[in-house]
Amino acid sequence: MTLLRSLVIVFVTFLASPTFLSANEEHAASDTISRKKFNTGDMIFSHIKDSYEWHITTIGHTHISIPLPVLLYSETSGFHSFSSSNFHHGEEAYQGFHIASEGKYQRKVVETMPDGTEVKPWDFSITKNVTSLFISIILLLVIFLSVAKRYKENFARAPKGIQSWIEPIVVFIVEDIAIPSIGKEKYQRYLPFLLTIFFFIFINNMMGLVPFFPGGANVTGDISVTVVLALFTFAITSYSGTKDYWMHIVNAPGIPLWLKIPIPLMPIVEIISVFIKPFVLTIRLFANMTAGHIVALGFYSLIFIFAEKSIFAGYGISVLSIVFTVFMGLLELLVAFIQAYVFTLLSALYFGLALEKHVHPEEAHK
Repeated sequence: MTLLRSLVIVFVTFLASPTFLSANEEHAASDTISRKKFNTGDMIFSHIKDSYEWHITTIGHTHISIPLPVLLYSETSGFHSFSSSNFHHGEEAYQGFHIASEGKYQRKVVETMPDGTEVKPWDFSITKNVTSLFISIILLLVIFLSVAKRYKENFARAPKGIQSWIEPIVVFIVEDIAIPSIGKEKYQRYLPFLLTIFFFIFINNMMGLVPFFPGGANVTGDISVTVVLALFTFAITSYSGTKDYWMHIVNAPGIPLWLKIPIPLMPIVEIISVFIKPFVLTIRLFANMTAGHIVALGFYSLIFIFAEKSIFAGYGISVLSIVFTVFMGLLELLVAFIQAYVFTLLSALYFGLALEKHVHPEEAHK
């Protein structure tokens, strides 16, 4: 608890640091930016990629943002901790570190060595996506602890308030996902994970669609997050696998012998499929959420692209651009639910396949 309290104090201290540059610095930065042409790629990727600060808005020449803790370990200079505001929105270096603007470490903190080379240190920073992750976890705890308290106090009464929103979804996951995929006898063992994974993905998907703080972070569009979620499913599936499940992979019955000997073609295919499953989960969620954000931002950027040619063209395309952006936003609301549903369904199906017992021919005739 002492360690947790210390981390909270450090985090709050970082958040309390200055969140905007001076007017002169901002004016100089604005003049530099204004001379540049609008870059669609930079605008899109600055929104969907992770960052070391949480940009709130821009008022005049002042960028208002929440600085986040930068925690680094350098093999030459040791451990460093400071606020991301010291980077001045990535324009300046601090303690020998800076945010790379190009190259393989683009948008990451790198250390400049004495010989001029750039080396990436061990990075444990609390970035925008990590902060959003904490917020979503706190939100999940608040929602479900309050719902659990209501059920404990008034179990026999009809649900009301947030209960009436949560209960239909829980029933849907139980009756339409868990039981059909895993079976009535064993589904309860996996239900906590399935409920957690569904609401975690759904809430983060929804928060990613909110254009203002504490929303706007693309957590489920970060492949490192989707990899961890898929690895959880992979670990549970592998641990739950029965003897028949693993035997079916190694020596599938009913497969012609020439597909097993002398080259174990089918066993190789089956073993590869074990690792393809988490890969599919990872890419499906990451790609769908990222693609939706890119398309919506692409429509929005049309305003600035046409405005560079003519101010009238910018105003003319703005109506069509906003209409398509709103349409994509509404479509992403549906996608946010569908992706949480698909990830949960596939996880449940994998669990069900791992638990399935195959009936051997000699047993079928008994």
